[in-house]
Amino acid sequence: ARDVRIRPLPYERLLDQRPLSQVDLVVIHCTELPDLATAREYGERVLYPASGTGNSGHWYIDRDGGIEQWVEPARIAHHVRGFNPRSVGIELVNTGRFPNWYDSRHQAMTEPYPPVQVEALVHLLRHLCTELPGLRHIAGHEELDTERVQAGDDPSLTVARKVDPGPLFPWQDVLAQVPLQKLPIP
Repeated sequence: ARDVRIRPLPYERLLDQRPLSQVDLVVIHCTELPDLATAREYGERVLYPASGTGNSGHWYIDRDGGIEQWVEPARIAHHVRGFNPRSVGIELVNTGRFPNWYDSRHQAMTEPYPPVQVEALVHLLRHLCTELPGLRHIAGHEELDTERVQAGDDPSLTVARKVDPGPLFPWQDVLAQVPLQKLPIP
């Protein structure tokens, strides 16, 4: 079994609790940041002063396959609009569109997911299927948050707010190895 490094975010205990049976969905993200250290800086930022919390996934998987847990699954993390109470989030370290997320000329996702990172994800997903009794579904962030926003370089254009995990994510390989079904998207 792979070791998961437990590194709770400073505000983890301020996130709402929930029964594990409430979790039926895992959402796959990519950080769209250069490295795990930068992702940690973003994760620690307090974006919601009323609650003292910010945005993060539950687990982060680095390019070398190292796994860290930043939020325990019995807490509701802010990682995907509209689906947080029922889901856990897994963030894969990947550059994505960084640093020009909303520039219409920089929307291509070009960094592949290393095999060791995908193997670690499959390992974690299999583990979660044994730990979370209601876990049945999996989805990409881009499938659940389809909002478009004004492009940073041209206000007459819009770009997708979220594009992760993106076209280079190996969905077929992952789905073939885990007992989860893609969430039906209306």
